[in-house]
This record gives sequence, structure tokens and C-alpha cells, in this order.
Amino acid sequence: MPTYRDEVVVLRTHKLGEADRIVTMLGRRTGKIRAVAKGVRRTSSRLGARLEPFMVADVQLYIGRSLDIVQQAESLGTYGAEIAGDYDSYTAASAMAETADRLGDAEASPSHYLLLVGGLRALAQSAHAPRSILDSYLLRAFALSGWAPGLDECARCAAPGPHSSFVAQAGGMVCANCAPAGSARVDAETTGLLRALLAGEWDVVDAASSRATSASSGLVAAYAQWHLERGIRSLSHVESTR
Repeated sequence: MPTYRDEVVVLRTHKLGEADRIVTMLGRRTGKIRAVAKGVRRTSSRLGARLEPFMVADVQLYIGRSLDIVQQAESLGTYGAEIAGDYDSYTAASAMAETADRLGDAEASPSHYLLLVGGLRALAQSAHAPRSILDSYLLRAFALSGWAPGLDECARCAAPGPHSSFVAQAGGMVCANCAPAGSARVDAETTGLLRALLAGEWDVVDAASSRATSASSGLVAAYAQWHLERGIRSLSHVESTR
């Protein structure tokens, strides 16, 4: 039976029968994968700990009729325990994994995989505030999918900025002529922080005020929820920790 190997991030798992699990993964080369891991819920299983959410592994699978089957798994990044030990990191990682899962329905690339692995590593190492890591991941993941927010020119008419209104439905910052009534007003620091989150400029992100950080997080959440049809359920738990 044909087999293949890939480096994967485990996004989520579901119980199947008495001892098995369905594992949803994002592969570096093959994109989104749903496979059965047989016997992993038994205490004697060597695969169970390697196929938990937020773990990175090198897996070998064989192609099944409806779901592939995991044959082997070797750990490449054991981020799950560190992330699960901190609630803010766990909720941020859950939102990242859910986003990767949703984006993987349409397309996935090695860049999506590497971005997610980098984000999970940063959470596990407490490199930055969990919410900032999540916000940066969301903006960059959407950019990879062709939905980068417009932050310099008007997202509707391309009038040169700077502008002071953000409209998620329009695609980002909009000029005064295009801004509908009640649009969110954004100051220069928050706009600069959004640019830094998108570019991964962590010196700027880490130095931002709590007010700008909170404002940018709200805008990123609105933008993410708009572009994914069913929204990101995990974000409700992240937002409650602000």
C-alpha cells in the first residue's frame, strides 16, 4: 500500500472507538492531513505523546480509503507541555491551530507550516506576550493566503495614507471619504503596531503601550473573524483573558 512521509504540526485530535484517535495535522509538503492513529489511547502506545495538539513530528502514513493511517511518528518539537502549562499560551495556540485548520481547507504551503511552527515555538519559550504572538501569526497567515490588510493606502480607493479608520470588511485602513459611519478610529501608534505585527518587528511590538496592544488585538480579531466564514471559536477564550 502506498506510503508517504511529512513533517507535521498536530492541530487537533478526536477519539475514535476505544483506543484510536483521528488526528488532524498540517504537513509541510502535503498541507492538511486527517489520519487515524491506531491504539494511541492505550498506555502502552509509543505514538500517543507524539501526536498531541501543538506537537511537531516526522510521520509516516499510508493512504487509506477515507482516512490515512499513521504508521510511525518521531518528535521534532515538543511544545505541547510548555504551552499547556500556561492558560494564555494555550488559548493563543488553540486559536492559531484553529486558524491553520481553517486556512488549510482552501490551501496550505510550506510557508504556512513554518509560520505555525515558529509561533508555537515562541509560545513554548515565552519569547513574547502570547496575545502578540497570536496577533502576529493571524496577520501573517492571512497575508500568506492573499488577505493582507491594507495599512498604508486606503483599502477601498487606494488613496495614500496615513488614514485613521479601520474597517475589517473593507480590508484594512480606509480614508475619510470611504469610511462608513461608526468606523473604528485608529491612532498612529496602533497603526504602527499593526505594521510591526505583520512584519514581525518584535522590538516595536514588545515596546508598545498596553493601550495600543489592546486596540490592535481588537482590530486583528475583527479582521480574522470577518475573513473566516464561521469565525474562530477559540478567539472568544483569548479575548476574555485581556
